[in-house]
Amino acid sequence: MAENLKLVSDLALILISAGIVTIIFKLLRQPLVLGYIVAGFLVGPHLNIFPTVADIASIEVWSEIGIIFLLFGLGLEFSFKKLFTVGSKAFVTAIIEILSMIAVGVLLGFIMGWGVMESIFLGGMLAMSSTTIIIKAFEDMKLKNEPFVDLTMVVLIIQDVVAVVMMVLLSTAAASKQSAGMEMLMSIVKLVFFLILWFVVGIYVIPTFFKRAKKYINDETLLIISIGLCFGMVIIANNVGFSSALGAFVIGSILSETIESERIINLTKSIKDLFGAIFFVSVGMMIDPQILVQYWKLILSLVIITLVIKAVVSSGAALVAGATLEDAIKTGFTLSQVGEFAFIIASVGVSLGVMPKHIYPVIIAASVITTFTTPYWIKAASPLYLFLDRKLPASTKAQLDAYSLLGRKSGNKNWRSIIVSTLPRVLIFFVLSFAVLVLLFDHLWPFIKELKIGEFLPQWLYNTILAVISLILILPFLYGMVRIKQKTRQMYIDMIEENKANTIVVVVWTLFRFILAGFFVFSILVNFFKYTKWVIVLITIAIILLMMFSGHTLRRLSFLENKFMENLNAKDQTVKK
Repeated sequence: MAENLKLVSDLALILISAGIVTIIFKLLRQPLVLGYIVAGFLVGPHLNIFPTVADIASIEVWSEIGIIFLLFGLGLEFSFKKLFTVGSKAFVTAIIEILSMIAVGVLLGFIMGWGVMESIFLGGMLAMSSTTIIIKAFEDMKLKNEPFVDLTMVVLIIQDVVAVVMMVLLSTAAASKQSAGMEMLMSIVKLVFFLILWFVVGIYVIPTFFKRAKKYINDETLLIISIGLCFGMVIIANNVGFSSALGAFVIGSILSETIESERIINLTKSIKDLFGAIFFVSVGMMIDPQILVQYWKLILSLVIITLVIKAVVSSGAALVAGATLEDAIKTGFTLSQVGEFAFIIASVGVSLGVMPKHIYPVIIAASVITTFTTPYWIKAASPLYLFLDRKLPASTKAQLDAYSLLGRKSGNKNWRSIIVSTLPRVLIFFVLSFAVLVLLFDHLWPFIKELKIGEFLPQWLYNTILAVISLILILPFLYGMVRIKQKTRQMYIDMIEENKANTIVVVVWTLFRFILAGFFVFSILVNFFKYTKWVIVLITIAIILLMMFSGHTLRRLSFLENKFMENLNAKDQTVKK
């Protein structure tokens, strides 16, 4: 009982101090996140001016739950569809900015004598900007309708995805105790595979469930289901070797595509705010003044790098991507802070033993300082643009304007449309086909073998039956992989009419899709039959050709894809109504 009371007293101290400090920060018109960090610093074990938290270990548990709800909330505001629809401008900006800041972090890490892994993650953390702070700044400064805002927000979305990947790589590095390139590559492949699988299955199942059970689901039930799904996905993610934060983010992003997303956001907001506050307070508790004094040069270096180099790099990246000079400068200066995702990554890295312990308070200090400067830095962008506009030669400005205009007009629309419409489909159906094979050969067929059903049949007949069942089960996904819709077919025709050289590319891309489908057919046949490889290859080709010429029959199997697309677009259709 005494232990429970100690936990309650610690929670009471955390929440009361957070409440008092955040009120002061509201009066000062400063972000609440900074208030929580300051409150944690005041009641932490390193400063004995005020009453301090007695049991840090229990607070770490609450902090872990806080991370889960923070990532769950971030997922609810995230959209995978935006990643497929973003323009090349935002993608190029984000990639150049992230890679450049990683390079800066690696250089700084080497100067300090760090290893390759620690240096890479230092750069990655410097690349992360604060979505929360930037959105708050846009609201306070009434900038939401500015042209550069959309570009900035999409860059932030891509940064969030990179942050999730970094957490996965941290876990891999901790497990392998080394930064082996193949280990990292396989981790990324594994991440992509599970993200697609979870997303597709989630979009197929969850919206359908909500639709069927709509009349039975009130606010209370929806809240319970949402939190239950969140913790359930956390367990699943942990069981397959990923962090709990990733599981929370994934289920949040799935729920964000349902028609109930707005209700879920409203219902979970208070819980997210509560545990988020506990997390940020726990972050403040980790700040040791002695470490800050010891590493003040590093902190100052990170602040200067973030405010100056990151602003220049981000502005240059946007300019290269085709943004106007004004939008590029405003985007670059807006992104110039160390975001809260950075110290979430630092927290995970330190707990796994991959990152040095002192990096945590150092990153927090840099984040706090750069966050304070964010509104002023955004305001400074306009005067700088006006200054450059006056000083730049007329010929240079004309060249920049022409380049920006070219960036907006360039690009073959057919190519872009084909990539958007076919590549995600091929990738999704490839993952689903692979998942079906894993389920069949790792789980179902071994289970059937244990039942000894094959003892009652000739071996060739038993293998044939299993092969046919495998092919039937995987056929809808293979058809989805190779199917060319009427709209896509017209795009192909337009491309070829535009330039005859495109014929080769169209043919190669089409053949590639059929080869992928053939790979799965071949994998099934080679497991059940002892024919020579060439015979199996010929049988595979025959099956693929049969599938090609049975399009009318197989089209009935596209109900799976139709249902998925219906669920995926249900939210947008509801909004339009």
